[in-house]
Amino acid sequence: MTGDDAVQLAWFVGSLALVISALAARRIKFGDGVKMALAWVAIFGLVFLAIWAFRMARGG
Repeated sequence: MTGDDAVQLAWFVGSLALVISALAARRIKFGDGVKMALAWVAIFGLVFLAIWAFRMARGG
């Protein structure tokens, strides 16, 4: 694992912890929490996909 990989992993884990803590703090129903979690997964997935596509378009 390179230094860049470690930073990306730390950023992802931190982002995931932030989302989970926000859901836990709101004390929402389980079903609503699952819907919100899936929405966050979709948002982060789209962001990562956009970044990856941008990097591939630049030849990297």
